[in-house]
Amino acid sequence: MNQQFELFDIDNPCIGVCQSNKKGYCFGCLRSRTERQQWLSMSTEQQREVLRLIVGRKQRIEQMRQRKGGAYPRFCVTAI
Repeated sequence: MNQQFELFDIDNPCIGVCQSNKKGYCFGCLRSRTERQQWLSMSTEQQREVLRLIVGRKQRIEQMRQRKGGAYPRFCVTAI
């Protein structure tokens, strides 16, 4: 498989909210504690995987919110 050359670093998804839920996921960026702590030392591929995981987490939260009639806590992630 061909690898794409990266011209720019991947932006840190942190939006400055920095509050965690009971499971340790940030309400602002939806990353785990480990993902937040290791972000700067991750490879580009690892960072892309974290971003992919964030999208899935956001989708699951939206699904739970819809099932519970909006009762699930809001999160702050902007478009990724």
